[in-house]
Amino acid sequence: MLQTNIKRSLLLCLLIFTALQAKNLHHEKYYQTQLCNTLGGEMEVVLQDRTRVDCLTDRYAIEVDFAKKWAESIGQSLYYGYMTHKKPAIALIINLPKEQRYLKRVDAMCKKYNIKLYLIKK
Repeated sequence: MLQTNIKRSLLLCLLIFTALQAKNLHHEKYYQTQLCNTLGGEMEVVLQDRTRVDCLTDRYAIEVDFAKKWAESIGQSLYYGYMTHKKPAIALIINLPKEQRYLKRVDAMCKKYNIKLYLIKK
């Protein structure tokens, strides 16, 4: 009985995770690859503390993230810029019109902290 409940719970979690991922056309890695190739950067650069910069160019340390994770991307971009001695940058992925609300928030912080903002729209 207990194993059946555990299996059901795991299946439910898997279904919820799949449903949440389904709203995005592609995984973050897809957008990261497209942007980094376009900019001639290096992907997944591992820093000395084992954190990874999504895309590192001659000028920028870029954090690629979906719009709803806008706040997280600010901290990561600032940290990666600091660690690499590059300018911080964010590539924000906007898939749905309702995600435009995040753009105002991230744009205000990018202006305040001098973070380069790239927009990736569907």
